[in-house]
Amino acid sequence: MAQCLQSVQEFIQDSFVPMVAVLCSEDAEQVTRKNNLNFSELVRPFCRLTSEGHMRDPNNQIQVIKNLKIHVSNIVTQPPQPAAIRKMLNEVVSVSQPAEGLAANVITAGDYDLNISDHSVKASVPWYSSWKETLTQLNSSKSFTATTPWFEAYRESFFQSMPASDHDFLNHYLACMLVVSSNEPQPVEQFLKLSQEQHRIQHSSDCSYPKWFTPNTLKYYVLLHDISEEHEQRADSVYEEMKQRYGTQGCYLLKINSQTLAVASDEQIPDPWSQYLQKSNLQNQELFEDGTSVLMGNKNTQNNVSAPKVDGIDPSVKADGVPNNFETHPLQLDHPSDPGGSLDTLRNPVQITDGKKPNTVTTHGACLTLNDHDRIRQFIQEFTFRGLLPHIEKSIRQLNDQLVSRKGLSRSLFSATKKWFSGGKVPEKSIAELKNTAGLLYPPEAPELQIRKLADLCFLVQHYDLAYNCYHTAKKDFLNDQAMLYAAGALEMAAISAFLQPGAPRPYPAHYMDTAIQTYREVCKNMVLAERCALLSAEILKSQAKYSEAATLLIRMTSEDSDLRSALLLEQSAHCFINMRSPMVRKFAFHMILAGHRFSKAGQKRHALRCYCQAMQVYKGKGWSLAEDHINFTIGRQSFTLKQLDNAVSAFRHILINDSKQTASQQGAFLREYLYVYKNVSQLSPDCPLPQLPLPCIQSSATRVFFGHDRRLAEGEKQAATHVSLDQEFDSELSQQWKELEEQVVAVVNRGAIPVNFQPTQYCLNSQTDNLRFPLAVVEEPIIVEVVFRNPLKVPLLLTDLSLLGKFQSKDFGRLQNREEPKSNEKDAHGKATFNNEIISTDIILEFSMSSEETKVARLKLLPHQTGELHILGVVYNLGTDPCVNLVDGTDPCGLQGEGNLVSNGMSVRGRQDLEIQGPRLNNTKEEKTSVKHGPDRRLDPIITPPMPLLEVFFINFPTGLLCGEIRKAHVEFVNVSKVPLTGLKVASKHPEFFTFGSNTAALTPQSPKASENCSAYKTIVTDSTSASTAFTSLVSPVDFGMGSGNSSVGVIDIPMPDSVLLPGASIQLPLWLRGPDKEGVHEIQFLFYYESANKVSKLSHRVLRHTAVICTSRSLSVRATVCRSNAFQHEEDGRNGNMLVFVDVENINTSEGGVQEFHIVQVSSSSKQWRFQKCINPSEDKDAKLTSRERGKLCFKATKCKYQDAASGALGKYTFADIILGNEQIISATTPCADFFFRSCQSSESKKTLTNGYTSFVPARWPTDDLGKIVQKCSEVDLNIIVLWKAYVVEDNKQLILEGQLHVALQTIGKEACSVSQKQDAQEMMLLKLIRPEQPPLPARPSVEQLSHLIKTSLHYPESYDHPFMHKSLCVVPVTLMLSNCSQAGVDVIIDLRHKAMSTEALEVHGSFTWIGHTQFKLQLKAQEIHKLQLKACFIHAGVYNLGTPRVFAKLTDQGSMCETSQQNSMPALIIINNI
Repeated sequence: MAQCLQSVQEFIQDSFVPMVAVLCSEDAEQVTRKNNLNFSELVRPFCRLTSEGHMRDPNNQIQVIKNLKIHVSNIVTQPPQPAAIRKMLNEVVSVSQPAEGLAANVITAGDYDLNISDHSVKASVPWYSSWKETLTQLNSSKSFTATTPWFEAYRESFFQSMPASDHDFLNHYLACMLVVSSNEPQPVEQFLKLSQEQHRIQHSSDCSYPKWFTPNTLKYYVLLHDISEEHEQRADSVYEEMKQRYGTQGCYLLKINSQTLAVASDEQIPDPWSQYLQKSNLQNQELFEDGTSVLMGNKNTQNNVSAPKVDGIDPSVKADGVPNNFETHPLQLDHPSDPGGSLDTLRNPVQITDGKKPNTVTTHGACLTLNDHDRIRQFIQEFTFRGLLPHIEKSIRQLNDQLVSRKGLSRSLFSATKKWFSGGKVPEKSIAELKNTAGLLYPPEAPELQIRKLADLCFLVQHYDLAYNCYHTAKKDFLNDQAMLYAAGALEMAAISAFLQPGAPRPYPAHYMDTAIQTYREVCKNMVLAERCALLSAEILKSQAKYSEAATLLIRMTSEDSDLRSALLLEQSAHCFINMRSPMVRKFAFHMILAGHRFSKAGQKRHALRCYCQAMQVYKGKGWSLAEDHINFTIGRQSFTLKQLDNAVSAFRHILINDSKQTASQQGAFLREYLYVYKNVSQLSPDCPLPQLPLPCIQSSATRVFFGHDRRLAEGEKQAATHVSLDQEFDSELSQQWKELEEQVVAVVNRGAIPVNFQPTQYCLNSQTDNLRFPLAVVEEPIIVEVVFRNPLKVPLLLTDLSLLGKFQSKDFGRLQNREEPKSNEKDAHGKATFNNEIISTDIILEFSMSSEETKVARLKLLPHQTGELHILGVVYNLGTDPCVNLVDGTDPCGLQGEGNLVSNGMSVRGRQDLEIQGPRLNNTKEEKTSVKHGPDRRLDPIITPPMPLLEVFFINFPTGLLCGEIRKAHVEFVNVSKVPLTGLKVASKHPEFFTFGSNTAALTPQSPKASENCSAYKTIVTDSTSASTAFTSLVSPVDFGMGSGNSSVGVIDIPMPDSVLLPGASIQLPLWLRGPDKEGVHEIQFLFYYESANKVSKLSHRVLRHTAVICTSRSLSVRATVCRSNAFQHEEDGRNGNMLVFVDVENINTSEGGVQEFHIVQVSSSSKQWRFQKCINPSEDKDAKLTSRERGKLCFKATKCKYQDAASGALGKYTFADIILGNEQIISATTPCADFFFRSCQSSESKKTLTNGYTSFVPARWPTDDLGKIVQKCSEVDLNIIVLWKAYVVEDNKQLILEGQLHVALQTIGKEACSVSQKQDAQEMMLLKLIRPEQPPLPARPSVEQLSHLIKTSLHYPESYDHPFMHKSLCVVPVTLMLSNCSQAGVDVIIDLRHKAMSTEALEVHGSFTWIGHTQFKLQLKAQEIHKLQLKACFIHAGVYNLGTPRVFAKLTDQGSMCETSQQNSMPALIIINNI
């Protein structure tokens, strides 16, 4: 239970106090009515004694009485009706509400923090660390109130309204005050009349109510003197007469009204009557409508001094002046036939605003001074000490003597107690065994009742030991007689007396109380007495910290006959659960829910709302969604009933925003109630800002913002650039690639440096993009905001008039200061939220329907017309149910249907939702790492910049599939759709080898192909069939094809435009050549088109357009090539410059994919700065190389060095292209597109090599920097590039098409094979990163043995056939010339060894044996590029075929003394035929 202001002992003592009746004459009432009080009300605040009282018990022991309180009331001859009591109690609870505005208290109970708005909450928590100090402060401070003041008020009113009964005497009158005014003509006679009236009421058979304790009731005569009347001497004389007649202890002179009304208004006197009269007003004012008088001695106009009178006599007063208006009880209902009593019968329930009844302010005690207060207090003490207590003491002695004489026992009851209890106890029978004798009545003089009277008297004067003994004795007698009502009463008071005994000689017998409650309920059927017993027992158990037993008792007392009682007891049981040593918080919440439900049934809407709100603190956020929904639903309804519309909206909002597990019909009911309540709120305050709507849920972090216009779709053969759209999914890796491409082109534009204020272009912003900066938008270009809505309900929703909510600050970026006020469409949000069309055009979605549990995207568009700063705040819309779905059952949704207010299917309410996006978590500084801080997210705050050009790109005849190396010609159309000129058009790509726009020189770019050229993408020349397989050469500079320029970068290409400017609305078409990638598969080629405005803008320097082309390539040809030195020395120039043989191996690796039938090798070209093809040495009759599937062919070409005179004529740095024609026409390889793709492939391969080497180690691979390394390297270097041009014949749709393409092979080293398709490149790219930090700089790398073996080129010159007559001359000597050529640029020491080495038997069988004669070993020194001839002689002994290639040549550089000679590569086999003649 909640903590009370009083202790348990004080509460029980105040519940059972001596009752004193009052009879007043009419004149006496007139005296007290000057203070707006009757006599009983006048003395009520002073009825608690401030000093101790004393009396002697039957054993002549002094009994001390502390803090005694008496109850003084007017006589009422009719008992209160139960319905009136229920109505009064209901009203008492209704007006007692928690004080508003108090600071909330948060207490910790287990894992819960409970917020209860009450100052004294700590006192109800015994495990609180300072609860004892809190209790002390609670009792001594006036600022603290009880935790449940409504329960305290109910309990107090319940005890005061209990009617007197026959089985106990605690509510019987012990005395009667007879009050007469000193202004009476005959005061003594008036006292006599009042005395006779009291005697008539007590002893007449017509008056069975009220009840009197003893036959000889104490009469106390009070003479009331009005000091303002100035007849004090007469009052004193009358009082003297009274003392002689009634004795000094039986009468009293009370003087009041020392102050007149005129003076009273100027002086502030305390008003101690307000707290008492507030409760009595509930009984006497609002409950009655006909003004019937209810109190004896208090007429209809008891608080109206100027009450009307008839002939000067009050109609309720007899002729003798004694009032007879005491037949009705204060709680008498207006219409006794009214069976009701609950608030449900009231047409208009009382609305409480400040916790108090709105009464008219009435001043009490206006004619009383502080001295008068002291006189009244002294009067009560005199009455109690000199009249009441002696009377009670006398009555106790008399009862004790009567019992002793009747029982024949010893003199004192004390001495008889042992005898009574020492004998055998009568076994107590259970309730089930007892007969139903609740209606048994004892005569008034029965000894059992006399014992009960004695016990009650002792209890009233705090003599609990004697009271307990008497109750215990009476209980046994009643049980023996099976008088269960009397027995239950004795058990109840015996338990209380045992608890109140000082020193606690015996434990509290809780089973007595349980038996009494059970008897009251089941046998006597008296719930009022059972409730009284339960309230007392629960308070006692609570004081002993037995909260579980108290809660069980209170819960057991709940029933269906009284919702109010059940609600209060359930609430107190909930407090018991939370006050346990181990708080049972969930039981607290559950019983608070039950209490709230019963409060609601009893009409106590405010208390019901409070209970549900306190229980919500426990259920909230614990995953009990159904319980939360029920609580919020009830809170919403109760709040709506109490006109707390904001709270109602909030409660229904919580139901809708959580993931509900309710059925679709229940969710529909929740939604309809929310809409109904919300609409009432909006109607009351139509001008207030729109509140937040709970539905649908917005996934703010998923909001995307797109900057760009609606691009035209593809038309016919045109294919629009893919660019960026909201339909594309975000790819972080791809986004990084686009960023790198943009940085690359920006660096080229800015001469290699990226500006500090560079901001990568982002057309679509989402949660994964970098949103730390303000995005840049362009005026007159739309901004599309994609908002993700989620309907969490199983009920369809309909959103209408959906639009964006924002704020715009106009700003001219060309000026330094802008002071215009920001403009917003929030004020127009109640209608259609649109900006001024001159500022921003806003699109509105008229209808946006969402099915159940659907996630749907809405795209809202803004079109800015001015520059400035835009802040998108949220969305505004009308929320309603789909009218096509029948969800309404035809009744009012809340049960709150007003006058003519009906709920229709199409109900909707207008509201907003803000787009609040949390930025990324910061993790840079130490402070950010140790705390949770988030950066800004600016995606909804774009800056509107001045106009910029806008480019659209269309691709014409762009292929989707190619063969590897295939060349295809397409066209690109560039359109400027803005009003601003466009310039500086460039394109950047990670795959520049895939496309070309042609060379910078118009002569090198072919025009559109003619029919005679077979629609070829190449520039061709028809040749005659008589032309030999010799090379056609031409010189080309890489600069002409955009390579090698200082400001250029790999992958950034200038697009040739006439005048370099594209005017507004203009378009241009340019040819575009494409080449299929060398690897088969699907390739994504990124094009980033960069352009600038001709009018420079500070905010936005450039714009980009993205395009991703997807190309699927299939296999075509595989080309492998090797190069070796030629042995021919036909001319001196041949020996000095050198000849080489190039072997080209071509294989058709196409497996008839795409209908390819055969490939034709139509031309093989070479491109190099030093070498060129001279001729093809293949048989001339097989000129056209044709390869079908899986066929292979081999071609051999002779390559020579370029002539020096070419370099002298300005050809230095240029490439020599040599074309070997194998078909009927020459493809000029030195023009577009052949040369373009060649140079791009070379540049791409070089960049890949650099990238690969750079990732291998952080220490760069040092190429030999000394002369030795260079010399040796150049001996084996070739640097010859081969271009194989082919045509393929394809059958498609029964038509034969001719495809053409080219493959590239780069020959770098003599004897090392090169391939057109690098097979191990992927493995090399995936090498692990090695981190090497050498101790010392690495040494220069030494040339390898293979490199040193190419220093000397050798060639044998001899006759192919030699005739010799062996029959005449046995030895044949043949002269042989050995030519040595120094291939290096330095001197070389050469050793020639002609001596034979043992040959294998197989070699001897093939070649035979011969010998060199003469000088067999030579040592020479050759200068750079020197050619030397040695004359040798070979000796043969018989005819045959011999290999002369046996000389072994060793060489080393002249200056390298420590280096050993290296064996040079052997020449090709030199076969000679020796014929015998």
